[in-house]
Amino acid sequence: MTFQTWWLFVVAVFLLCGTPGPNMLHILSRSVEMGLKRSFFAMAGCLTALVLVLTASAAGLTTLLLALPGVFEVLRYLGVAYLIYLGVKAWRSDAAPVDVSSEGDLNPRQSIGRLFRGGFTIGISNPKLILFAAAFLPQFVHAGAPKAPQFAILVITFALVEAFWYLAYALGGQSLSRYLAIPKLRRIFNRITGGIFVAFGLALLKVKPG
Repeated sequence: MTFQTWWLFVVAVFLLCGTPGPNMLHILSRSVEMGLKRSFFAMAGCLTALVLVLTASAAGLTTLLLALPGVFEVLRYLGVAYLIYLGVKAWRSDAAPVDVSSEGDLNPRQSIGRLFRGGFTIGISNPKLILFAAAFLPQFVHAGAPKAPQFAILVITFALVEAFWYLAYALGGQSLSRYLAIPKLRRIFNRITGGIFVAFGLALLKVKPG
């Protein structure tokens, strides 16, 4: 892999990862509700799912998965159901003001494990990631060179860029939480977040393997 190829991959991934999606919205909402420190556990869950799918793609497992009849459809509908569930939950959630005190980052309403599992479930239930990993990564691998080191570089690079955007969205959520001390604004935020999650879920209905 040449430096030029790697740099092209970095630019492409930077733009793709920065685009708002279920993972980024989840990190943003976790930061607003639980504080910046606890949102790191949600980030860890999302990032773990991402690395697993990308690694599976490098090993050829995603291609095998797409070849199995009906498996992708099951994953797609599970992803749709989970995103719609999150949307309804956010829409109906309590409009109590966000605690912006110094203790807000230590909010104990959800355990570390639950925050991690929530992020992991969001990441692993997105069938678009499976399609993306199977189709996108191989484009940057030189066929005449050992593939394992190249895939390792691509996966690590992707994870670092994704983590950067997670932090950016989490910091944005922390800043936004200052304005959500007003119950009316918190209710509006919950409704917008819920509506976007549902929209993401409905959009997945149109996702099909090429």
